[in-house]
Amino acid sequence: MPTRRALAAAALAGALAAASGAVPVHAALPTVDMEAVVKAAQIDPRRADTAITPGSRDSVLLVERALRDLGLLAAAYVDGHFGTKTIDAYAAYQRSLGYTGLDATGLPGPTSLRLLGDQRYTVIRSISPGARSTFRGVPVNARTKAMVLEAERLLGFTLSFDQGSYSPGNDPTSAGTHDGGGALDVSVTGMTAAVRTTVARRLRQVGFAAWVRTPSQGDWPYHIHAIALADTDLSAPARNQAGDYYLGFNGLANHAPDDGPVVDPKVTWEEYQRA
Repeated sequence: MPTRRALAAAALAGALAAASGAVPVHAALPTVDMEAVVKAAQIDPRRADTAITPGSRDSVLLVERALRDLGLLAAAYVDGHFGTKTIDAYAAYQRSLGYTGLDATGLPGPTSLRLLGDQRYTVIRSISPGARSTFRGVPVNARTKAMVLEAERLLGFTLSFDQGSYSPGNDPTSAGTHDGGGALDVSVTGMTAAVRTTVARRLRQVGFAAWVRTPSQGDWPYHIHAIALADTDLSAPARNQAGDYYLGFNGLANHAPDDGPVVDPKVTWEEYQRA
């Protein structure tokens, strides 16, 4: 049992630490929920206002304060809204780490988010796209492959693909959405309209933003375009499509209402697995 003298000494040490602004070594750091931060980084830049994505405020504030302390984000934008200014600031932070390309789009990745939080916060519910591989003739990452396999389990049949991920310049009509991870174009050869809709629904259920694309919408044949929500390797255009999906749009330049099957709630792969 500690003596009264020991307790008094501990109290004095705590008081001195508080007076000096130091954090006791045993104090727990706050936590940043990576899933919530990544969701906000997809949705908030696509909003017409500065609303805050539900469940993300506290985590986003910790990230924004860290960016502010590094001189990368003006204090006026430390508001819990992961908008374009925060995206730009986070991209600048990623570049300061030596990152380029997909690793410096402003979408937080597991390593950069952890490094930013050094002695500031700890990261929980981390997301990783996993290793890249070739899957049925197209490049994907491990997370995307696992999502497709689960959608196929729900469907009861396998899918084939017209285009995969990590394919910069492969198709100019894609506007860069396939430059990064998490993007797939599913072939619909031989599918009826009803089956196309069912495939899009199953993809949405496991965490994709998925739409049946038609020739009337652009210079492309019928196909299903899918973006894996919360994939941290998403290109900037794909990230924008993910945000549009959450906000009820079709992911095209015309910003029309979502024309895909209704799935409620809209979930990520991680949320689907927990459910």
